[in-house]
Amino acid sequence: MTKHPAPSRRTVAKSALLGAAAVLLGPAAARAAEETAALRLPAPTGPHRVGLRTFALTDTSRDDPWEPGAREVMISVLHPARTVRGFPRAPQLTPAEAREFAGLAPLVHPGLPAAGVDWGAVLTHGHVNAPPLPGRRPVLLYSPGGGDSRTLGTTLAEDLASHGRVVVLVDHPGDASQVELPSGMRWTALRGNPDPETFRTMIDTRVADLRFVLDRLGDLPLTPVMDLRRIGVYGHSAGGTAAVHALASDDRIAAGVNLEGFLDLDPGLVAGLDRPLLMFRTDGFEFADRLERSWAGLPARRVLLTDANHWVLSDYAHLVPQLQAAGLVTAGTRAALVGAGDTATTALVRHGVRAFFDHRLRAPAPPTRPRRAPQ
Repeated sequence: MTKHPAPSRRTVAKSALLGAAAVLLGPAAARAAEETAALRLPAPTGPHRVGLRTFALTDTSRDDPWEPGAREVMISVLHPARTVRGFPRAPQLTPAEAREFAGLAPLVHPGLPAAGVDWGAVLTHGHVNAPPLPGRRPVLLYSPGGGDSRTLGTTLAEDLASHGRVVVLVDHPGDASQVELPSGMRWTALRGNPDPETFRTMIDTRVADLRFVLDRLGDLPLTPVMDLRRIGVYGHSAGGTAAVHALASDDRIAAGVNLEGFLDLDPGLVAGLDRPLLMFRTDGFEFADRLERSWAGLPARRVLLTDANHWVLSDYAHLVPQLQAAGLVTAGTRAALVGAGDTATTALVRHGVRAFFDHRLRAPAPPTRPRRAPQ
């Protein structure tokens, strides 16, 4: 690949974001501060401990839409573990990602603190390289919300894995806030809510990422514990949009869950959906009218979450209340991000998603009519 002498998009993006941080937050807040808040993720509820492995994949058939070079994707695979003794718990973010996110957090999600949080100390319940429990299990792919990294879907993924599923968290570099790749750190190219052209690029890229990961699952060391005849997909926000588009265009996927994602990007594709779909939305989402219009007429089960807001469908559901308790975010910020509800909301999401996939992935999906190629 030809090297470009001008600064790459990742360099320009980071410079712009950090420059905005200095203006919006002030010099003192933009500087690194002593990190104090200790945040924890809730334990999964299933009978199995969870193993975790991370893989870097390169799709040499595609150019990255955000900067020059072949498309690179990071994934984390969570699975029931045979044992976790001697295998450490993984941090939610790598040390380098945590340092970057500390500066990006209040820009990606306004109201998050610019200082006072040790993001690198947040541990998951996934044990790095723990051996898998024998047996072939259904596989679930996850696409995160716009601007979020894959690991902000850790809590739901760990819960599904603890109940006997293999869960693949997919990062979308250039879209996610930050992703540490073998080739270096990538930062988000997003600036606030995306315009229609940017949103189209995001979703098309995410769907291509999901399909590429599906292509590569059979090459991974964990393939022996995956039942590739039973595949589901779920996603949050832009990830929910991508999940439904992937479900509608790839017959390898048997069922999907949309966690508050718009479905008005390609109405014709969505209207032809003939696979089971479950959709969650919150009563506090500021774009609820658009969401409901985009969902109209679609044969899918719907669940409304009360006293909740958009990011309650991610790990922020657990992190933001702890930040409020530590005095690092206001009640208004909490309401704007996750709502004022309690853990009953996330328990409902966990149970609903798990029960849906348990029912829909009992057996391999039957053959269906041919689908048109994805756009």
